[in-house]
Amino acid sequence: MGLILSIKGVSPKLGDNCFIAPNATIIGDVVMGNECSVWFNAVIRGDVNSIRIGNKVNIQDGAVLHCTYQKTKLNLGNNVSVGHNAIVHGCDVKDNVLIGMGAIIMDNCVIGSNTIIAAGSVLKEGTLVPSGCIYAGVPAKKVKDISEELIEGEINRIANNYLMYSDWFK
Repeated sequence: MGLILSIKGVSPKLGDNCFIAPNATIIGDVVMGNECSVWFNAVIRGDVNSIRIGNKVNIQDGAVLHCTYQKTKLNLGNNVSVGHNAIVHGCDVKDNVLIGMGAIIMDNCVIGSNTIIAAGSVLKEGTLVPSGCIYAGVPAKKVKDISEELIEGEINRIANNYLMYSDWFK
């Protein structure tokens, strides 16, 4: 189990059947659902505001989840994948979302369900991403609507694979 720290008397709460890598860090006001995984060198800092994570969420290697003090909270829905080295900060991510490797999601963004944020993309503060599309670029913009094949073949496949991977470590 990784480094789990309380701050100001508030401890993280983890759901059932979660995998936390030995060098992952989870701090403070973090509530995580069931069947989640937090991978190597990932950091979830609920020290300055709350972080809520749904069920079947994977936070991949080197990703950082954080908020802004007294301004923004972070909410991740169910079946969300946060790619390697992504930064997700003070935003609202709905269900069935893939945030690609190295993406940066700034404060007050809202990402609708069934959406992919492409690797390396940057969502500027306050960006509203509608459900069912792919956003890419710097700054990120809609590039196309998402197909059922991509929802199943990317969003669901990756989330399910991370459930399988986490079982290897239990």
